[in-house]
Amino acid sequence: MSTVKFSKMQGLGNDFILMLPQEYEKIKDKFPNIAVKLCDRRFGIGADGIFVPQESKIADLKWLFYQSDGSTAQMCGNGMRCFARFVFDNKIVNSKKFSVETGAGIIIPELLDNNLVKVNMSKPILQPSKIPFNGEHNLNYNLQTATKSFLINAISMGNPHCVIFTEQDAKKLASDYGYEIEHHNLFSEKTNVEFVKVLSRNEINVDVWERGCGITLACGTGACASAVAAILNNLCDNNVKVNLPGGSLFIEWAGNSQNPDFDVYMTGSAEYVFCGTIEI
Repeated sequence: MSTVKFSKMQGLGNDFILMLPQEYEKIKDKFPNIAVKLCDRRFGIGADGIFVPQESKIADLKWLFYQSDGSTAQMCGNGMRCFARFVFDNKIVNSKKFSVETGAGIIIPELLDNNLVKVNMSKPILQPSKIPFNGEHNLNYNLQTATKSFLINAISMGNPHCVIFTEQDAKKLASDYGYEIEHHNLFSEKTNVEFVKVLSRNEINVDVWERGCGITLACGTGACASAVAAILNNLCDNNVKVNLPGGSLFIEWAGNSQNPDFDVYMTGSAEYVFCGTIEI
């Protein structure tokens, strides 16, 4: 039996387990199955995912990221903010702005005041083959489920997203169709799904079905993808407040449909829930 120390953190209700490398070493042979048990909300700590800092040859550090179903994923925006604060507080990095190697490439977070973290989320990926998306074009593409058709916008923020604008009950749509769209054959690596209601040129509401997790209170990369899709469709301007069930994120993107080659910036909170130990 091993006793493992951990921290539980959340960004807009998207919650994560974080552990130092020496703690991970005690149980690394039990992954990925142990990730499912640790993330279980009745029999474990409860979380949407697990992060462990690791050494990197191309950045200040890299992360190991397990989702709650035991799978690994390239990127998580809310998780990055929590990860950034965790590694700074534990003196793994000494600067408030640093680089992190992820499955989506190098990501640069910056710690601000009042528990806010600003993250350079890099450029959105719009080419269907690189998302990956098995459609001829990525904007306003018709996707057919067993009972309903949707006009979707496929965008990658290092992980695939399917953004759907709607005037209907977005929460119900996410619950009813999220799983089916996540596993749709148009997305060879599955996809996150966002149902978006546009409130104004600078504000949107988003309900998320997260790949590998299901309904979550927030998704940072999903907020970025939703804002980018709204700008590309000329529904919003370049600074967008994204309201999710767990709170709001602020997304900045200087791009447009003619010139999309700009980085996306996301600002939001990262907070500790509790720290503790668990016996494995």
